[in-house]
Amino acid sequence: MSLSRAAGPTAIALYLLCAAGWPAATPASSKAPVVALADGRLKGELTTAEGAVFRGIPYAAPPVGQLRWRAPQPLTPWVGVRDATRSAPPCLQASVGWNSADAARGAEDCLYIDVRTPRLDPHAHLPVLVWIHGGANWAGSAGFVTDSALADHGVVVVTIQYRLGILGFLSHPHLSSESPDGVSGNYALMDQIAALEWVQRNIAAFGGDPDSVTVAGHSAGAQDVGLLMLAPQARGLFARAIQQSGTAGFGLPPRSLAENETLGKQFASLAGVPASDGDIAALRALPARKLLDAQMMLETHTLGDESYIFLQAVVDGRIVQAPPQELLRAGKSAPVALIIGNAAQEIALGTGDSSVWRVVARGFGDSAPAARALYGLGNGLQPGDDGLLGSFSMQVADDLTFRCPAAFTADQHARTGQPVWRYQMEQAAAGATRIDHGAELGFIFGNLPLNPAVDAHRPALTRYWVNFIRTGDPNDPQLPRWPRYQASREYMRFTAHGPVAGRGLRAQICALLERP
Repeated sequence: MSLSRAAGPTAIALYLLCAAGWPAATPASSKAPVVALADGRLKGELTTAEGAVFRGIPYAAPPVGQLRWRAPQPLTPWVGVRDATRSAPPCLQASVGWNSADAARGAEDCLYIDVRTPRLDPHAHLPVLVWIHGGANWAGSAGFVTDSALADHGVVVVTIQYRLGILGFLSHPHLSSESPDGVSGNYALMDQIAALEWVQRNIAAFGGDPDSVTVAGHSAGAQDVGLLMLAPQARGLFARAIQQSGTAGFGLPPRSLAENETLGKQFASLAGVPASDGDIAALRALPARKLLDAQMMLETHTLGDESYIFLQAVVDGRIVQAPPQELLRAGKSAPVALIIGNAAQEIALGTGDSSVWRVVARGFGDSAPAARALYGLGNGLQPGDDGLLGSFSMQVADDLTFRCPAAFTADQHARTGQPVWRYQMEQAAAGATRIDHGAELGFIFGNLPLNPAVDAHRPALTRYWVNFIRTGDPNDPQLPRWPRYQASREYMRFTAHGPVAGRGLRAQICALLERP
């Protein structure tokens, strides 16, 4: 299903380095740092006297040809020193404008990792952040995190790429029949597990501690973190988790394997492949760009149901063994500390305000009358804008997709006894006219120019995150105390005036919508 995880990763990694006769890393004074792994040697670039960055490191065999729509396979070790000074192309994706640069560079051979370390020393035992990028699971890349300021705070930063869209999530009856366990799909999640296994085997050589790994992501990346927390195959691969603006279910009902196989057959038809026993072989033989064309047709012409096709969790029975809601209620989440939160305004409804009545009825189901009353949808009136949470349609959209799923996840995870900290980002990014999806990213990762007049508290966000990555608790004595999420549902508001503790974020509305 994925690359097998080695027992005792730190000891084994160091043993392999010594057995191979290679040093774990060249001295910090070298112009071209070289690190030795079991698969071969890598040449990176120095970032400071002790720090270095290595880009485009393969963690699995290229998923092309006969490996398309198969679990990630082990690498073939290379001979000599591999250049690791340039990032690999992003995973193949269709362009819709915002991702045009990634789409132009995208490639099917894309299972690579970037690592930035502040101290290239195998004895450093530094905490590690593994970042899973967002992009609705069909677009995006993670380079901005590789080049963020987090490594300057003593954190080894790892960014991973994983198959996207139809290449990462296709299910099909014939794919299922060729699989030993009779299922298909969720190859992207298998990629992420393989990348985490790579981290366990190799991160010590870069100065990281495999026992102190935090896996984090934003949007679809946060959803994937939530699903990894529920996947048995990912147990023990990380000690902490951060979900920023995304949950295991994204507020949507999951799809069954049979439903996803039906979509797969529709996709094959749109790609021009007949429904026969040979259609998977034919699909594997098609140029990857033609698959993207068929994927776009599937999204725009076949579904037409306002769903985000690759944001619906697929219960394949292998990685996602049951609906996320059931797994969370049953206490099946990984025993790790968790930060989870959202922006005050994320993404508005795809339709206009006139459809909000229908969205409330559909989204809240049997609880829709109670939701209408809480929203003030009485006497034929429609509530107006909120200064913090935005338009009424924005409020409904974000309650359904972000805030309430985060509340359910926090409730269920805290119920297992694991520590949880919840937040809401209530300040717009620098230069933005309003709070938006991803508003916190520049504040946390330090990629935005600092404006002391309005961003005086911004370093606090980085410190909270770094503290959590180091210890599993975001607090330190110099910061306003971020209360742990418990029965009274405490959370931290990151406002334009600094961090402010709050309680019961949208508690009445979210009590009507108990799903991740």
